[in-house]
Amino acid sequence: MRVLYIHAERFSWEPREPALDIRDEPSSGAASNALVVFVSVERGDTADEGFLKAVAGDVVDMARRIKATSVVIYPYAHLSSDLARPYVAREVLDKLYEAVKSQFGDGVYKAPFGYYKAFELKCLGHPLSELSRSFKPGESRSEKKAEEKRDYYVVITPSGEEHDPAKFDYGGYGDLKALVEKEVFKKELGGGEPRYLEYLRKFGFEWETMSDAGHMRYAPEATVMMELVEDYAYIVAKSLGIPVFKIRGTNMFKLSERAIESHARLFGERLYIVESDTDLILRYAACFQQFAMAKDWVISYRHLPFGMLEIADSYRHEQPGETVLLFRLRRFYMPDLHIFTKDLGEAIEVTYKLHEAIFREIGKLGRTYVSLYNVTEDFYKTHKSYLAELARREGKPILVRVLPGQRYYWVLNVEFHIVDELGRPREIATFQIDVGNAQRFGIKYVDENNQVRYPVIIHTAILGSVERYLYAVFDTMALAERQGKTPRLPTWLSPVQVRVIPVSRENLKYAMAVADYLEAEGIRVDVDDREETLSKKIRDAETSWVPYIAVVGAREEAEGILAVRERGGGQYKAKPEELMRKIKEELRGYPQRPLYMPRLLSQRPSR
Repeated sequence: MRVLYIHAERFSWEPREPALDIRDEPSSGAASNALVVFVSVERGDTADEGFLKAVAGDVVDMARRIKATSVVIYPYAHLSSDLARPYVAREVLDKLYEAVKSQFGDGVYKAPFGYYKAFELKCLGHPLSELSRSFKPGESRSEKKAEEKRDYYVVITPSGEEHDPAKFDYGGYGDLKALVEKEVFKKELGGGEPRYLEYLRKFGFEWETMSDAGHMRYAPEATVMMELVEDYAYIVAKSLGIPVFKIRGTNMFKLSERAIESHARLFGERLYIVESDTDLILRYAACFQQFAMAKDWVISYRHLPFGMLEIADSYRHEQPGETVLLFRLRRFYMPDLHIFTKDLGEAIEVTYKLHEAIFREIGKLGRTYVSLYNVTEDFYKTHKSYLAELARREGKPILVRVLPGQRYYWVLNVEFHIVDELGRPREIATFQIDVGNAQRFGIKYVDENNQVRYPVIIHTAILGSVERYLYAVFDTMALAERQGKTPRLPTWLSPVQVRVIPVSRENLKYAMAVADYLEAEGIRVDVDDREETLSKKIRDAETSWVPYIAVVGAREEAEGILAVRERGGGQYKAKPEELMRKIKEELRGYPQRPLYMPRLLSQRPSR
């Protein structure tokens, strides 16, 4: 932050025309015997209390030294070439004004932000009448660290007992111990390259090197897997037993919108900002679009609870060194579900259903979660029994982080972690109870007494982001291989579910007829018609993790059967309709998508 102090006998200002989309209400003003504080807010400046308290202290000290009877905070962009974003600058100036006012008392003014202004100034010519200052937000970082130290952790058992994480007996709770070491004691866990990265190359999940860091590209195999998870997210959302509306929207929003700006400030430094005719942010979740839509709906208490789901392309400006393929990305896809409820009590009841669904879905992969519950101190004091009930439902202790004050829009934010192949806790699913955004965005409903109310909103990703859910799938395969098992994708997620391999060219017609039959039943099937040996074709299918390989030769064609090799399940003979029924049973309750590649392998370029 750069500051120019002018001791003015008189100073007046008048807004002429807007300079920015983000701006205050226009207001003129004047002051006499004033310390005029021309302020440029720079990139890296923060609105943290410690930083601004230090700046305000210098302002007030200078005002008293020159015996000024008033202080004017004047936004002035011309002292620096490295300016903060407008939404940051306005917040910093507003809070600096409040900090100066609290220390100086009456006689503090602020010229409006975001305008071209005319001003008149008569400077008093003495040694202290013109001074410049430069402030760095080091104080804010120290304050922030001190504030974080006030957070504390407890372990809550299913019986409701509270324990100090440093003294808890973790016998039988290895996953919880790993989570505590990471979150409480800040230990780096794991090491080496995880196996799942090798699997991703097989299925075409890759970085896009011609884009920004943290952006991926998806080959046909990866694409169908992504879209299947997106489809499944809606199926799972509907399984909660409440009405769910699926919507679509834009991925960028104006920072000049008050609701967007105030919500975005809570997210902090990971905002992805786009410069256009106005400052825009790329959304980091579906909140903005769903809230913008919900505020325009006429909602009655009879409609609640209901959900809104969008498969939202989301953007978080992670540091380049922090990006991890399929896990930590700058652009990812979030099946973001928001559930609108009447009040906190109803929200809590809905979270029981969510909690059950979240554990059910990870359980289908043969995994479980270890949970971190971030809660405000007030919520913790009044809802310990609720947290104990969730621990009871999990059947094991949970870690709770208690945050003094109301720093965020939520009172509860749950992170559900798997412990991966390398022993590292990895957050996948989540839910939050939001008590602030309905009012911020103007989302209302009319209760049974015809009174206008603001709903409590639950944010959740039952499966996690699409990419993180697939990360959990592939990590499960890595654990299986580590245990000496054959890694096998769930059949519904396998890009190719059946590969038909003719023994010779004479059997190709029958192979194609089998493929036609299976494809008509919604099964993804391809045919290896290449001029390769049978052993190489089988080996390639196994390398590609195709769950069912159907070999057809002269005998199989004559008998109308298939020689089936099931991944991890041995070999057997089956009629096409028998194989179809077996696969369809495995696909029950899961979405279907067609093959996203040519059926014939001879038509596919090698990668």
